[in-house]
Formats: sequence, C-alpha cells, structure tokens
Amino acid sequence: MKLGVLVSGRGTNLGALLAAEAAGTLAPATIAVVISNRPDAPALERARAAGKPALTIDHKAFADRAAFERALVAELARHDVTAVVLAGFMRVLTSTFIDGFGGPIVNTHPALLPAFPGVDAPAQALAHGAKLTGVTVHFVDAGVDTGPIIAQRAVPIVPGDDAAALHQRIQREEHQLLPAAVQALAAGRLRVDGRVVTLRENDGADQLL
Repeated sequence: MKLGVLVSGRGTNLGALLAAEAAGTLAPATIAVVISNRPDAPALERARAAGKPALTIDHKAFADRAAFERALVAELARHDVTAVVLAGFMRVLTSTFIDGFGGPIVNTHPALLPAFPGVDAPAQALAHGAKLTGVTVHFVDAGVDTGPIIAQRAVPIVPGDDAAALHQRIQREEHQLLPAAVQALAAGRLRVDGRVVTLRENDGADQLL
C-alpha cells in the first residue's frame, strides 16, 4: 500500500510513521509522498531527510477549496497513492477530496472522540474539567472528526496540567498508535461494519486495536 501523508506543521506524526517504516513495522505500507499546504512546514524537511518526495500545494494559491482539493487528488494519483494519512494536516477535507480520492483516509485526533472534536482538543478537555482524555485514530468522512474509530488510547489528566503538557503526553501515545493502525490497514486486517472497526487476527478472530 502506497501512502500519501498530508502535513501542515512540525511533522511529529510523520516522524513516527517514517521511524516505523525504517524499522520494518509499517510494512506492507510505504510512504510514497509527503504533501504540505504550507511551504514553511518543518515536516517537509523531515520527509526530505528520510529520502521521501516532499512538496507543497499551497491552499492560498487556489481560488477555492474545491480547486485546492482537486490539485491534491491529482498529485496523489501521480504518485500512485492508495491510502492517505493526515498527520497534523490543518485543513478540513470536503467531499471533493474524499470522493475524488476514493481510497481510505486516516486521521489522528488528540482526544477520545466523539468528545472534544475540532481544534485545541487538549485545551477543550481541560476547560471541561475532564479527568481522562486520549488519542483517536479514525477514518475520515465528510464531517469534522466524525468518521469510524479505528483505535483509541486513554491518557489521564493530572493536577497542574496545562494544554501543552497534556498534549505532549497524548502525542507519546499517538506516535505508537498511528503507525500500528496504518500497518493494520495496509495488511488488510481492519474490518469495517458500519461504524464499528475491528482488527482481524491470524486466527480469524476480531478484536479492538
């Protein structure tokens, strides 16, 4: 499975995917291209340092969102991408992209969805007085963080937490869970029944990732 990874910022989730690929634990997935909507995204240098094609498709250069998304789809097709991973990609994708690409799209979110969707999820959790939050890896649909959940891990909120400290602990789990979910997808081990996603083991049994 050839992956297209979409990024906007530092690329720490991209780094986790690159490390898993280098260690052989992402196979049969391989990263075919990394695309950013921001030309100054540090993730691009991270990708180039790993020998990956890395390019910018600046959303500001297009008249509207649909034109930008069509350009993304065309570039992914040029690299024969069969699945997309959103790794800190800070643009909401619409049906123009989702339908135009046609393959699975995986995203990671720093909360236990459906709680605290959208931006600043760790800060949302703190403001709400939650005692527990975490990370969710999910498929992308036309909503905002509403797609079927692939896997989740919980992260406790501790006294004295601020959004930055909480997010850092969430990311430690995120950097393990995202490559594991992508590998399971590439290996054909994910079974989707409506909104329920389970992991098919070698013995044929289904379990949660």
